[in-house]
Amino acid sequence: MKRFFTPNIDARGRIIRGLMALMLFAVAAYGFTFSGWLGLIFVALGVFASFEALRGWCAMRACGVKTRY
Repeated sequence: MKRFFTPNIDARGRIIRGLMALMLFAVAAYGFTFSGWLGLIFVALGVFASFEALRGWCAMRACGVKTRY
């Protein structure tokens, strides 16, 4: 399992995922005005994107999908 979580993106990909996490947290704040569940879903997605950015790891790349960044 440790090999699965080895870093597989560069600094540019980390920045993109960090910005994506910030965007997801902003959408979550807006989503909470409609539904608590909707907000929680976007918070969970933001936490996962933050994990990818901080770890330097992309789940899609780890599964064999070629991503641009």
